[in-house]
Amino acid sequence: MSETFIGMPGLASGDDSNAAVHTGGWRTTVEIPEDTLRWGPTFPEAAHKTLANTQMRRNLGHATRTIRAKRGQRVAEMPDWEDLRDAAEAIKFEVESRLPELLEEFERNVTARGGIVHWARDKHEANRIIADIIKSKGVDEVVKIKSMATQETNLNEFLKDEGISARETDLAEMIVQLADDMPSHIVVPAIHRNRSEVRGIFLDRMEDAPRDLSDDPQELTAAARAHLRKKFLHAKVAVSGTNMGIAETGTVSVFESEGNGRMCLTLPDTLITLMGIEKLVPRYQDIEVFSQLLPRSATGERMNPYTSMWTGVTPGDGPQEFHLILMDNGRTKTLADPIGREALACIRCGSCMNICPVYQHTSGHAYGSVYPGPIGAILTPQLTQGLDEKDPVHTLPFASSLCGACGEVCPVKIKIPNILIHMRARTVDVKHNIVPDIWDLAMDASTPVMSNSKAWELATTGVKATRIAKKKGKIGALPFPASLWTTARDIPVAPKETFRQWWRRTHPDSDASAPRSDAPAKDIPLASEHGMTTHTNTEEA
Repeated sequence: MSETFIGMPGLASGDDSNAAVHTGGWRTTVEIPEDTLRWGPTFPEAAHKTLANTQMRRNLGHATRTIRAKRGQRVAEMPDWEDLRDAAEAIKFEVESRLPELLEEFERNVTARGGIVHWARDKHEANRIIADIIKSKGVDEVVKIKSMATQETNLNEFLKDEGISARETDLAEMIVQLADDMPSHIVVPAIHRNRSEVRGIFLDRMEDAPRDLSDDPQELTAAARAHLRKKFLHAKVAVSGTNMGIAETGTVSVFESEGNGRMCLTLPDTLITLMGIEKLVPRYQDIEVFSQLLPRSATGERMNPYTSMWTGVTPGDGPQEFHLILMDNGRTKTLADPIGREALACIRCGSCMNICPVYQHTSGHAYGSVYPGPIGAILTPQLTQGLDEKDPVHTLPFASSLCGACGEVCPVKIKIPNILIHMRARTVDVKHNIVPDIWDLAMDASTPVMSNSKAWELATTGVKATRIAKKKGKIGALPFPASLWTTARDIPVAPKETFRQWWRRTHPDSDASAPRSDAPAKDIPLASEHGMTTHTNTEEA
């Protein structure tokens, strides 16, 4: 469990401004929402607030750099890393292509081995099914394994309203739960916290925490273990998610670093697993590929310390009643998009977040979704279909600099930058109304200039005039509508000459330097689809 604390620095000296609020200076900046895929304002508005939290930015920076360094070391050890990525991409493409039949195969094999399969169209059905199963066992407390699916459905809050207490057993999830906070990372939900803050949360919210508890990772881990041990020993029902389900055998798997999952999967009499319908692999041997990619990408480990797999029910060993809930909740709508559907290949490693400069500076809370970072920016708008300009989710595809780093590190080769552009286009298409906005008017006004070389030359000459407004090589303010840009950032001054001017000066003998005409070319041989050539005539031109 101590591995969870990697990347959690102590409180920076001289930055104890919040110490009076809670022990250790911790505080929660977000409220637990009803809809965990859509909370708070737009990304720009939320980012404006999170950027002001300097301590959180330091926590994130330290943690992401630590995880990136470990990942880099482990990837460098693998001579077949790119081959593994290619294999994973092919497997996930097969799943997307054959999802209906694979789901039916999976259901048959789970049922044949004593499991009970439920289907849920959305989060409401999923939560209701889980609550009904728990109530049928006559208990009011369950233990939970870390699960993005249950975070997506806001299961803990739903069960609380039903009089059922759900105890998180993952250390980072427990920290978030004790603080009445929201997760800010897929793999390390409490990545925005440092050790001093964790100590404060334990002292304030954990009833059996030692009063002399320090922020030493070993002491924090020992306190968490002592607290959780009682929950493990008395729990009759456990709730889990899954990393992968195997259609061929009906097997369900969980990859973890702490061992709490194994306790939940062994001692309770009843196990309930919530699984998104996309979390499938066709064959048992496919696990070999992902068991190498996932730990290296997520935590920089060569392998997960605990890899648990279970197939139905085994008499006399482990839970004697196994319920599997297959949840849609927007996934079939995502699957209908031939480009956006690639986001469903995500294996929840978080590597795209650890390398993203936008995420590192704004934190996961700015995204207003349990799926933050680059993957959240393409997945959340599709799961929610929140592309309308009135929906705060529609701003997420724009929460990226398009540097491409996320696509380079993705272990299953999801083309995140391409999907971001695709989702931006979908958002713009939805946004278009009868009455054009300012950007529509701006593009209409610029089209004649951009389509005429002489007009463009004159325009670029006018741009160079802005050099007189420079200050230290930058332009800090421009009139409307350019002020929409300069209020947030400076603009570099225009160069002394355009590219065309530079080319004509440096390449006077080039054909490209000859006088140009905007008239269409005539009598130029063109290649046909059969490899033959033809000639354009005046009318065709």
